[in-house]
Amino acid sequence: MEVQFLGTGAGQPAKQRNVSSLVLKLLDEINEIWMFDCGEGTQRQILETTIRPRKIKKIFITHLHGDHVLGLPGFLASRAFQANEEQTDVTIYGPSGIKQFVMTSLRVTGSRLPYHIHFVELNDKNLGKIAETDKFMVYADKLDHTIFCLGYRIIQKDLEGTLDAEGLKAAGLPFGPLFGQVKAGHDVTLEDGTLIKAADYISEPKKGKVVTVLGDTRKTNASVRLGLGADVLIHESTYGKGDEKLARSHGHSTNIQAAQVAKEASAKCLLLNHVSARFLGRDISQMAADAQDVFKNTHIVRDFEEVKI
Repeated sequence: MEVQFLGTGAGQPAKQRNVSSLVLKLLDEINEIWMFDCGEGTQRQILETTIRPRKIKKIFITHLHGDHVLGLPGFLASRAFQANEEQTDVTIYGPSGIKQFVMTSLRVTGSRLPYHIHFVELNDKNLGKIAETDKFMVYADKLDHTIFCLGYRIIQKDLEGTLDAEGLKAAGLPFGPLFGQVKAGHDVTLEDGTLIKAADYISEPKKGKVVTVLGDTRKTNASVRLGLGADVLIHESTYGKGDEKLARSHGHSTNIQAAQVAKEASAKCLLLNHVSARFLGRDISQMAADAQDVFKNTHIVRDFEEVKI
């Protein structure tokens, strides 16, 4: 499981940072990629990566500000062009209005897609668990921005214990159907009367990972709830230390406020993105250092950076 950042800037594209988009790569787990936001130029950013657009099966939109959605119609149209790959449907989750925005854009531009788009529009009445597969659950909660904005909590279900195949061979169990019985949790008795207890050869279930992706927001309790115990908490950092009044008036957070959220949530790692273009090299270093004074395991991400979870 990896997260890769396609755009880490705020408001408008800059030379070093494109606007908001990131992907959660679940290729080893379910052979899919999930996208979060799709700002202007996202499809161009993808060309600089190894991402195959058809692998993107779910798209989660935090809110309808342009720097988070204006790249979506173009990406959906381009996704249809890989003629040598199987056409696959996509599901888009986002605030009410996302369907109208996408379908109007595609209709006006005469874009015809050879796959279906399924929409799940979210509002105050249908938040909570919004998606579930056999291996993952996704929860959504309302944040505190200037328009309706969401944060997402992605939970990987606990992984089954692994089978100690070498130990079974050493115990005299012949490879074959009996291995499957032990893996299924059933004890097995060998011909010589030896009892093979399944529990002795299956490790404890492994705790699944938790990833939290927040949209634009002021510091709010919902951010803490979504980030509780997260292995990775991705939080905006539009402003820096001392900009609290400015951040609040524009519906955003500072690096310090993001660090406070991570600390209160007992998250394991804080990744800061959505950085204002006014912060350059030295400013970024100082912004990181200030946040680390509050929450040590803090890192400010760059475009195209990939983080293993």
